[in-house]
Amino acid sequence: MGAKRGNMSLSMYQASVPVLARAFKNLAAILTKAEADATARKIDPSVFLTARLAPDMHPLTRQIQIASDAAKGGVGRLAGVDVPSFPDTEATFAELQARIAKTIAFIESATPAQIDGSEEKNVTLKMPGREISFVGQAFLLGFTLPNVFFHITTAYAILRHNGVPIGKADFLGGA
Repeated sequence: MGAKRGNMSLSMYQASVPVLARAFKNLAAILTKAEADATARKIDPSVFLTARLAPDMHPLTRQIQIASDAAKGGVGRLAGVDVPSFPDTEATFAELQARIAKTIAFIESATPAQIDGSEEKNVTLKMPGREISFVGQAFLLGFTLPNVFFHITTAYAILRHNGVPIGKADFLGGA
């Protein structure tokens, strides 16, 4: 039996910043393995970087860019700070790693004081031809986190499909 814990609630900060930062740190480690695998198997890195699971899906680079945008957009909107814009020009593993590092730095710059209490905050996203409105908790739990994990999972699947020796433990990272 584990130690009994009090009836603590999970804060918006705890459900966002550490979860997202960890996901991107794990993604960075996966990309390191993918680059090493390409080198070891004498595969041009662009083969992995431009790979996609289906013809109508985005390639690896775009999956990572979208995951980055969703994470920094989610944290920035909840924290009430300007979301940095990163140009979607990454074409190498090093450039993707730099984007991931910038994403983690931005996510981790948000403080509990900025994010906690944002459960009922109104968040409006401008999409082509429409707007979508959320309250903060629904935005985090029903949009930001699923969106980030969809694109990181797809990036993982693209690499695994191309023979990169990664597994579930790489996706989940250390305990």
